[in-house]
Amino acid sequence: MIRWYFLAGGVLALDQATKWIVLGNLVRGDSIDVLPFLSWTLTCNTGAAFSMFQGYSWVFAVAAVVVSAFLIFEISRLKSGWLEGASYGLVLAGALGNLTDRLIHECVVDFIHVHYGWFNFPVFNVADSAITVGAAGWIGLLAADMIRRRTVRSEST
Repeated sequence: MIRWYFLAGGVLALDQATKWIVLGNLVRGDSIDVLPFLSWTLTCNTGAAFSMFQGYSWVFAVAAVVVSAFLIFEISRLKSGWLEGASYGLVLAGALGNLTDRLIHECVVDFIHVHYGWFNFPVFNVADSAITVGAAGWIGLLAADMIRRRTVRSEST
């Protein structure tokens, strides 16, 4: 299942490239409107998702190493299942992307800011998006498996 490692590597490269571009063109706190509901806004997050648990960056770095090692092992065991492989690859890319930031910048570089009127979503990055999409795929697989098991159990009784 080498393709899932290539997917992770490609998304990781995209994540780091976009952060490199933003860091080269914005100063922390700067914001550039792209669309009425989208801005590039450079922030530095030392916490977890949505800036929770600020100041515990080392905990999240350790967690990213553990999760990444687990995902590398799980991908190596996959026999089939494109959704599972893609989900693992995306989460792996996101974990490594944010880990890279923590090691290099001592924070996670976020810059994608979605907002409109009163709605103001927390600033995020490509790695965060990969984790979200990958986790959604994995949750979908779990839900499908639960439904399948329930159906098989119902048919056998």
